[in-house]
Amino acid sequence: MKKLTLQTCMIAVFIAILVSCHTNGKINSIKLIAHRGGVIENDSPENSKEALLKAVERGYWAVELDTRMTKDSVLITHHDKDFNRYFNLNHQVSEMTWLEIDSLISESGTKVQKLEDALSLCVEKGLNVMIDNKISGFPLPVFEELISLLDKYNLRTNALMIGTTESTEYFTGKIRLSCTRQQIEQNMLRTDYSPNNYYYFGNPSTEDAKWAAENDIMVVGVINTWALPKESEQEEVEKIIENLKDNKVEYIQLDSKYDSCFLTSEK
Repeated sequence: MKKLTLQTCMIAVFIAILVSCHTNGKINSIKLIAHRGGVIENDSPENSKEALLKAVERGYWAVELDTRMTKDSVLITHHDKDFNRYFNLNHQVSEMTWLEIDSLISESGTKVQKLEDALSLCVEKGLNVMIDNKISGFPLPVFEELISLLDKYNLRTNALMIGTTESTEYFTGKIRLSCTRQQIEQNMLRTDYSPNNYYYFGNPSTEDAKWAAENDIMVVGVINTWALPKESEQEEVEKIIENLKDNKVEYIQLDSKYDSCFLTSEK
């Protein structure tokens, strides 16, 4: 027998929970979060407007927006510390002003987005957001601006954040923060604890999934290429998908190469 392709294996494993799409292509039961700002293809760099729009077309529930701060304290969506990828410029984000960054054009013709522009587009297109906070230190005015922007575009209710150690205390209670089970159990000792303040980020064991359900903890599964061993990627992805299926995980942050198991074409 010929060895099944990765896509065939993944679809076979997950076919039982595929559901019909709405007319806009979104799935009822599984809510997908697009890793690194959208569906990544050669002509749509990470976190670009073009990538975000492709995430809309594919029916994602939310997009992860990697958030950094420019030299003049403007919030942008960009994953790397520098602009080597896509822009061939060996300059740090923190060393450049927004005006300088706004002049950059990738080989495919895309530009870096201001966070506000990305949020405006998300609310226009009906996308929720996961903020990957890559801002160093504790620039309080910038953090306050971030929360204000989420409120301005009515996105904070469903917003998630991958935080930093320095910013955790400020954002606690303002936006759901990513945690391990151990971190959430520690936070349960706080006088201001609420399950709405945190979410379990990872692929839970059966025991962890049961614990999360009993304690009203949101679980967000994850399938990221960077975290998978190249030599056994196919096997690992199959295991992750089956685990997420068995544990009825509703939210999944993933790289777009794996989304064919969760999305069906629009009719």
